[in-house]
Amino acid sequence: MKTLGLIGGLSWESTVPYYTYINQAVKQRLGGLHSARLVLYSVDFDDIQQLMHAGNWDGAGAALAAAAQSLQAAGAEGLVLCTNTLHKVAPAIEAAVRIPLLHIIDATAVAIAGAGIRTVGLLGTRFTMEQPFYRDRLLASHGINALAPEASDCAILHRIIFEELCLGRVEDASRSEARRIMRILVAGGAQGIIMGCTELAMLIGPADVSVALFDTTAIHAQRAVDWALAPG
Repeated sequence: MKTLGLIGGLSWESTVPYYTYINQAVKQRLGGLHSARLVLYSVDFDDIQQLMHAGNWDGAGAALAAAAQSLQAAGAEGLVLCTNTLHKVAPAIEAAVRIPLLHIIDATAVAIAGAGIRTVGLLGTRFTMEQPFYRDRLLASHGINALAPEASDCAILHRIIFEELCLGRVEDASRSEARRIMRILVAGGAQGIIMGCTELAMLIGPADVSVALFDTTAIHAQRAVDWALAPG
């Protein structure tokens, strides 16, 4: 079993499910008292989100690259960045280390393609929905078209994520808003919905939408386990 390095705390509310999913999957695959070999670097999310909201992506990339280097020094053989939005700075992380970064967008795309879907709705932070890094990688590398909500709905989801979910708050009114936004995306041609923020699993599930729902946290964690347990 290879050792995974997790960059977490982005926010810690969604890092906990990563740890749980990964260890549960290892136990299921190997049985007995097996658990995952991993090291965790948990950042102070307030520092990172200030850089994000200031548009200082170089600063965010440098901070996460330093975290990745620490994990590599601690014995990690592969990296898992426990967030969607900050994959915007994945190139900075990859350039700073010699070990692979298991990319959340690629893992999610494999799951979408496996379901025979080519057009999806994309939920997440405003950065993920409005900036091109997520949608461009889906399309250019995997042939998957991602539809984003209109600007006002992006703002609603962004507020829900940062002012509620990242603080551990789950509000029924916000669930209703997410359902409404997903219905609009489905009416616009989405055959599935990407939960493109690792906190969204706190708010919505398969019962909240009429099409396939892709939980990036669960998908990414499973990809990490498959990689860690693969021979070689």
